[in-house]
Amino acid sequence: MNRPSGRPVPPPSAGTPPPPFKGTLSTGSLRPPFARALPAALDLVRAVHAEWTKLRTDGGTWTALLALVLATAGLGAAAAAASACPAAGCGEDATRLTLTGVTLGQAVAVVLAAAAVGGEHGTGMIRTTLAAMPGRGAAYTAKAAALAGAVLLAATAAVLGSLLAGRLILPGRGFTPAHGYPPLSLGDGPTLRAAVGSVLYLALVALLTVGVATAVREPAAAAGVVLGLLYLFPLLTRVVADPDWQRRLQQVAPMPAGLAVQATTGLDHLPVPPWTGLAVLAGWSAGALLLGAALLRRRDA
Repeated sequence: MNRPSGRPVPPPSAGTPPPPFKGTLSTGSLRPPFARALPAALDLVRAVHAEWTKLRTDGGTWTALLALVLATAGLGAAAAAASACPAAGCGEDATRLTLTGVTLGQAVAVVLAAAAVGGEHGTGMIRTTLAAMPGRGAAYTAKAAALAGAVLLAATAAVLGSLLAGRLILPGRGFTPAHGYPPLSLGDGPTLRAAVGSVLYLALVALLTVGVATAVREPAAAAGVVLGLLYLFPLLTRVVADPDWQRRLQQVAPMPAGLAVQATTGLDHLPVPPWTGLAVLAGWSAGALLLGAALLRRRDA
């Protein structure tokens, strides 16, 4: 048996470094989550900036955005000028009447988004985009964000122009306080909700088109699919004779449900509550975006 010697073991010197840790813990795992996410966030910001640069340097973008504003506000003004309220209780929803032009402005938003996304696939520029931004999910998100932002700006101007036109025109058509119609104002809660909802509606329509155009890859076909989806359901509700089925179609259709957010009177008779209806459209847009993302990841550029 070995016996321990009586000599004391000298302590390690203060300058001697500790032995290295041989575990699997990496320094990257010690970084906080926000530090690891920061590079990805910066890459996404750069990608959005690049997509916005492509949009704003394309002359067709500004033409389309101007057309969206003029079509929406112009049709709203025409609808206000063509209406009349000769006596109290005429039953018109003045705010919704003024925002009629959104049904036309959405077509411009569809064409803009379809051309921006489908055109890039048609010309092969999508390969350049993905070469500069290898992460397809980030590139896809950036394009959707840039288009939605552009449409949001134009939609805000279009809705404000529509309400201003209604405020100026409707009193001359009998929509006066004496008949129960105060001047249109964003200070009124239902009117503000209708205005904000209309802006969001147009942006959601653009996002719906981004998803469809990414899946279809052809501008005309993508625009046709989305416009058919928007305008076909209202036609079906006129063809179907059963009131219950009419109501069900209005509850699931992207355009009738989404435009319920414009209503400021008769809310109890709506097929779907205002914000719930806008959520229905958001569901359509989310589904289209998810489909486009899945196909973009699987297919060759």
